[in-house]
Amino acid sequence: MKTKGCNQRRACALAGIDPRLYLRTAKRRLDTELRTRINKLASERRRFGYGRLHILLKREGWQVNWKKLYRLYPEEGLTVRKHSGRKRVVGTRTRMAIPQGPNQR
Repeated sequence: MKTKGCNQRRACALAGIDPRLYLRTAKRRLDTELRTRINKLASERRRFGYGRLHILLKREGWQVNWKKLYRLYPEEGLTVRKHSGRKRVVGTRTRMAIPQGPNQR
């Protein structure tokens, strides 16, 4: 395809392949500078998640989409400890015994 200069659909038609089956290589950037900055900010502020880091990066002048940060955050091995849920009562509750006379508990 690249040497002949034709597009993917035309080349697949000539080869008899469905174009949806032909996989192109991903052209995703490495973003090494952004990853190092995210790691540095996350090590300084351990309790900040990707949303708060997005705000800090925006203040520094980085133009980064929050969805990209959402993807990079776990890829770099950064996680914030999640709060545990509310502890619930185990079993059934019973009423308190009412004292029948004086000086009884």
